Amino acid sequence: MNFSRRQLLIGASTAAAGAFTSVARGDIAKAAADPAFKIKNKRIKQSIMGWCFKPMDMMTLAAHCKDIGLVAMEGIDSKLYPEVKKLGLDISLVGSHGFAKGPCDPKHYDFAHKSLVDGINLAAETGCKKVITFTGMKFDGMDRDKAIADCIRCWKSVLLQAEQKGVTLVLEHLNSRDDSHPMKGHPGYFGDDVDFCIELIKQVGSPNFKLLFDIYHVSIMNGDVIRRLKQYKEFIGHVHTAGNPGRCELDENQEINYPPIMKTLLEIGYDGYVAQEFIPTWPDPVLALRHAAMVCDV
Repeated sequence: MNFSRRQLLIGASTAAAGAFTSVARGDIAKAAADPAFKIKNKRIKQSIMGWCFKPMDMMTLAAHCKDIGLVAMEGIDSKLYPEVKKLGLDISLVGSHGFAKGPCDPKHYDFAHKSLVDGINLAAETGCKKVITFTGMKFDGMDRDKAIADCIRCWKSVLLQAEQKGVTLVLEHLNSRDDSHPMKGHPGYFGDDVDFCIELIKQVGSPNFKLLFDIYHVSIMNGDVIRRLKQYKEFIGHVHTAGNPGRCELDENQEINYPPIMKTLLEIGYDGYVAQEFIPTWPDPVLALRHAAMVCDV
């Protein structure tokens, strides 16, 4: 039987489309993920935010992190710090008052202040250089200028202690758009504009007060991630990842292209931690972590 060139091309493209559909249905990234992958380049210091991988036991997760080649953990119970460090992993970030009870609200001001003092002390004792902080949530009757002033007053009041102990506070910008899940978005969060967070950091005016650049949140609220990394390079003190939308894996089901973002971090001279903070949806969360580590190992 004779076939025209056009029929051959149609047949080949149909077969290719069928193969692609088969792989896509099984997820391209899962098909490409190497279950034996270990971080090789080590130019990005990869960490992990533990809460995302619950209910997995955190020391089991720590062992997987060590095997894959991650160098640190955060977002875990401080009681586990000695065991994690015994495995040879660092603590990349210490918690404080949480995103809901920040210093913008007078009723949470004292709590936020004390939590930051405690966090700075814990970080210094642990050998960690970073403590997270947040603005807190908007509230009824809030005066924007006073809320800004209260945030700055709180942060400035603890910075002498932080500077003396070699600890940097990192202010996390969060998205307020996603209302599908309590940890995928934070409607009502005061610091939901990364440019506004940078202005707060400039007003504080300390080298020990920087931005936690969460790529997922910035993608949702502001976008233009690579340009913003370059624009704000001197203010970036910590980095988080996740796929958008859904705070999922760094795979083909989300819109952020992570390898060039990681290369940009290297280009701007960022040498801090990049913590994987995605919520696994794959059947094998450890394979999902290996895949994310592979994507970011530029």
